[in-house]
Amino acid sequence: MTMTLHTLSSEIRKEWLEHILPFWGGLKDETNGGFYGQVNADLRIDEQAAKGGIACSRILWSFSAAYRATGHETYLEYARHAFQFLARHLIDRQYGGLYWMVDCKGVPTDTRKHIYNQAFGVYALSEYYRASGDQEALDLAKELYRLIESKGYDAKRQAYKEEFDREWNEQPNEMLSGNGVVAHITMNTHIHVLEAYSTLYRAWPEAVVQESLHNLLSILYHHIFDADRRRLGVFFDKDWNSLVDVTSFGHDIEASWLMDEALDVIGSTNPDYKRMVLDLAYAVSERAVQQDGSLMNEQEGSHLDTSRIWWVQAEAMVGFFNAYQRTGDIQFLEQVFRMWNYTKKYIIDSRPGSEWFWSVDENGRPDQHEMAGPWKCPYHNSRFCLEILNRIEQAGSKL
Repeated sequence: MTMTLHTLSSEIRKEWLEHILPFWGGLKDETNGGFYGQVNADLRIDEQAAKGGIACSRILWSFSAAYRATGHETYLEYARHAFQFLARHLIDRQYGGLYWMVDCKGVPTDTRKHIYNQAFGVYALSEYYRASGDQEALDLAKELYRLIESKGYDAKRQAYKEEFDREWNEQPNEMLSGNGVVAHITMNTHIHVLEAYSTLYRAWPEAVVQESLHNLLSILYHHIFDADRRRLGVFFDKDWNSLVDVTSFGHDIEASWLMDEALDVIGSTNPDYKRMVLDLAYAVSERAVQQDGSLMNEQEGSHLDTSRIWWVQAEAMVGFFNAYQRTGDIQFLEQVFRMWNYTKKYIIDSRPGSEWFWSVDENGRPDQHEMAGPWKCPYHNSRFCLEILNRIEQAGSKL
C-alpha cells in the first residue's frame, strides 16, 4: 500500500474542514433564513431557488455533527441557523410532518409528506439535539418519529409506506420510484428510517425506538435482502414482490455499514444480520469496483450504469472501511485508499469556491448537474470524512 492511515486521515481532515464545510457555510442565507437552495454547475448561486426539506435536514445534520466533532462554535451557529429555518418554515404545524419543498422565503410550494423526508428530519433534529441540547429539537424529532410510526408504518405488511399528501392521505410514490416503475415499497426509505432511528436512539434511548430498530433490521433481512444474490432489492409492490431486476451498488454498501451501526447501537450480535452486512460488502467489492478504484452506480438486468456518482464513492469508502474493521481483510482497506485517490483526482472539483461534482463518466468527465440542490447536500461527503476520521482515531494502534 502506497498510502498510510495517517496520510489518509490528514488529507480527509483537510478536505472536510477547508473545502466541504466552507462551501456549504458560504451558502447561508442571511436575508430569508436557511441556506440557498441551488448552486449551478457554473458555481452561480441561485438566491431565488426553492429550498428542499431533505436538503435542509442534511445541512442541519452536517453542521451539528461537525460541531460535536470539533467544538468550533461557527458550526453550531450554522446548525442553529438551519434548525430555525426548518422549525419555522418546513414543519407543518397544522397536519404535522415536514413539507417537501418551500420557496426561498420559506413559503410552502410542495406540501406532500414523504416518509423518507420525515426520516431525515428525525436524523437531523436528533443530531442537533446531541450538539446543542435544545429540547425543542428533540421534541420535534419525537413528533416526527411518532408520525412515521402511526402514519407511515403498515404493521400488516411489515413495511414503511412512502408518499402522502399534506393531510396524510397515501399517494402514488412519485418521489422515490425509478427505473420505469412506481414502487409501493422501497429499500431506500427503509435504510434511511433505520439510519434516523439509530441517531434518535442515541439522543432518546427509549425502548420503543429500540424495538423499532429491531423491527427494521428484521424487515431488511427477511423482505429486502436477497441472500442468494447478496444484494438488496430496490423496488417492491405492496406485497413485497420485486418490481425490477436492479442492483444499486451504492445503496448496498451504504446499507451495509448503516445496518452494522444499528446493530451496535442496540447491542445486537444476531449472526444472520452480521453475515448480511459482510455479504453485501464482499458482493459490492467483487462486482462494482473498477480498475481505476472507483465504484460504478448500478446494474439493471444486464445493463451497467458506469457513472461514478459523488455519494456512491463517499458511502463506499465508509462501507469498505467498516468491512475491513469487521474482517481484517486488507483488500477492503486497499479499496478505500484507491477510491480516495480516485475521488481526489476526479470527483473533488478543484475550482475555487466549489465542492464535489455530482458525477463523472468512465473517463472522468464531470456532468452538468448542480453543485448544490434539493438532493446535492453535504451529508454524504461530510459524513464520509467524519466516519473515516473517527474510525481511524478510535481504532488507534489496532489498525
